[in-house]
Amino acid sequence: MMKRILAVLLPVFLSFVCLAQQGPQAPKREFRGVWIATVGNIDWPSKPGLSAVQQQNEFVNHLNFLAGQGFNAVIVQIRPAADAFYPNGIEPWSRYLSGKQGEAPFPFYDPLAFMIEETHKRNMEFHAWFNPFRALVSSKVNVNPASHVTKQHPDWVIHYGGKSYLDPGNPEARNYVNNVILDVVKKYDIDGVHIDDYFYPYKIAGQVFNDNRSYNTYGNGMSIDDWRRSNINKFVEAMYKGVKKEKRYVKVGISPFGIWRNQRQDPQGSATNGTSCYDDLYADVKTWIDNKWLDYVAPQLYWEHGHRLAAFDELAPWWRQNCKDRAVYIGMGVYKMVNAKPGTWQGPNEILKQLETSRSVHTDGAIMYSLASFYQAGAGLSQQLKQGRYFGTIAIPPTMPWLGATAPVAPNAKISKQGNRIILSWNKELTVSGGLKYMVYRFVKNEAVDLNNATRIIGLTQQSNFVDEVNDGRQYKYVITALDRLWNESKASQVLE
Repeated sequence: MMKRILAVLLPVFLSFVCLAQQGPQAPKREFRGVWIATVGNIDWPSKPGLSAVQQQNEFVNHLNFLAGQGFNAVIVQIRPAADAFYPNGIEPWSRYLSGKQGEAPFPFYDPLAFMIEETHKRNMEFHAWFNPFRALVSSKVNVNPASHVTKQHPDWVIHYGGKSYLDPGNPEARNYVNNVILDVVKKYDIDGVHIDDYFYPYKIAGQVFNDNRSYNTYGNGMSIDDWRRSNINKFVEAMYKGVKKEKRYVKVGISPFGIWRNQRQDPQGSATNGTSCYDDLYADVKTWIDNKWLDYVAPQLYWEHGHRLAAFDELAPWWRQNCKDRAVYIGMGVYKMVNAKPGTWQGPNEILKQLETSRSVHTDGAIMYSLASFYQAGAGLSQQLKQGRYFGTIAIPPTMPWLGATAPVAPNAKISKQGNRIILSWNKELTVSGGLKYMVYRFVKNEAVDLNNATRIIGLTQQSNFVDEVNDGRQYKYVITALDRLWNESKASQVLE
């Protein structure tokens, strides 16, 4: 019954067709992601305690919406607070699924495996989002079973600001978090591991993050600030190397707060005046970039152009200039459009302007926070994104040559015609790890073949055939390319006319 419902809901995204539109050309290579937060049921599931079928149908509907908007990736929070959206892990089931911590959804299913499968059906990437050190969303209420890390190792836990955190200064706690992440990498076909901005918690006036015990044990004469940064550096390095040892192709991304340092603190910093990763969260993102301990960085630039303390048009180029050898995906705050007062954030113009600025400084894409905001902010942004100049043409994520750069062999294709139906088919390579996808390009008969022209892409499919219906009386020619799981693209097939 479940499969029958999903089959009805699944539209024709297996062979997504997009017609070229007028206006400036969107890039062919661009990461277009959306964060899907599960903590507090922000985005999905809509509430705890839904049946498995309801949860699945909601997620499928969300994917269909995003695919229709031109997005090619989702970043889904699968570990909101030392809990899990999958079975048989190190940590208990999340209460945001069943309504009760430690209890599986009913009827039983594996949400993570389901989400990955459905995402991949739509030719989208699935990045598993982990909150590394948050242990409890309320330090006063611990509904976890006795096996939970907070009960097995209370000495690892620090209560701060009404929440509870695993102590990043405790080497055993850091290793525990990395083991949780690696467990998912080993068991599931994820495309990326994604870490958000919560390393040490944001500072709260008048409160102290009491990590004196671990500092006294492991401080080794460093100042407490340098020691805290060293702890996070060790965590990030170990995580990156651990993931790559297990599956080199799995991308590792980190989404930090949008300011590394201000120029008043460091001449290498940005012309801003706000909270900083380095000084306030002890997250030295620049060191991670310089040491290549990540594959992409997604700074959260939730400010508008011209903001007096942290201007988007100052920060986007800063991150690009300081991250030359890894991908930069700009985090954008769609949530600020929800119930916005008249001004900058009312309507889609600021987000659209941010897309244009990001492209102008040659970033590699964008991730938008968060899914529910698209529904709550009205239809304006969704309608605009469908325009050809934004997300109206098919885009594939950038390559990451340091993870692998060998392109597949070009398909051997053929063409047949039945009235106005153009039937394309090709050989399907079955031995490539992770499988292949195929891009279908269409050009006017006398036009030069240009694989960089996104407006000529009419299909992205995992099948070995594609049907184009031509109703405009024009004569076209076609080429097919193959793409591996890292989006390395083959040369074009023979021209089909």
